[in-house]
Amino acid sequence: MTHPEKLVPRETAERLRIYSELLREWNRRITLISGEPSAENIYSRHIADSLQLIHFCPAGEHWLDIGSGAGFPGMVLAIALSGRVVVHCVESDRRKCAFLREVARSTGASAIVHASRIEDIHPERLGPIDAVTARAFAGLLALVSLSRPWLTRGAVGIFPRGKVARAETAAIPPEFETRLAQSETDKSSSIVVIRQRRPGPP
Repeated sequence: MTHPEKLVPRETAERLRIYSELLREWNRRITLISGEPSAENIYSRHIADSLQLIHFCPAGEHWLDIGSGAGFPGMVLAIALSGRVVVHCVESDRRKCAFLREVARSTGASAIVHASRIEDIHPERLGPIDAVTARAFAGLLALVSLSRPWLTRGAVGIFPRGKVARAETAAIPPEFETRLAQSETDKSSSIVVIRQRRPGPP
């Protein structure tokens, strides 16, 4: 697999390096990701996994990331697309929010951090949203339920899932159409892309 630094401009690679260093530093104080991550592990396992989501909504200007945690994928997208998009990172843990705000400040990422539960955020508060993302936050059916207010307004749901992705899609309500795309970073995993179905002709 190509190293993420080879996939982005030099300035973006430097911002991702700063993010990686902050993540390792903060992870010693609060648990952001398990274990003692190396820079290589952060890039190959987390950053590259996040960067690939851009392909599923390349023209999106407003993204919503649910349960941002350590910033995957939301903060990575905000760094990679800085100046082109705004990413709303929603996280209920205030310590993690402090970390995300420090990353945004240090990297100049186009991120707005909301210290809140997604259930408490009304769509009108964020304005138009083009894409909704979440990674390892909840089961797929729960994610669809939580993101429904934006999906029904035209947003596309982009959810990296593991080996159970195909089985999970079977439970998605018929008002939504789903497709599976193979993950570029893990051939056994999939990315589930969800949109509300458009009404057919009468």
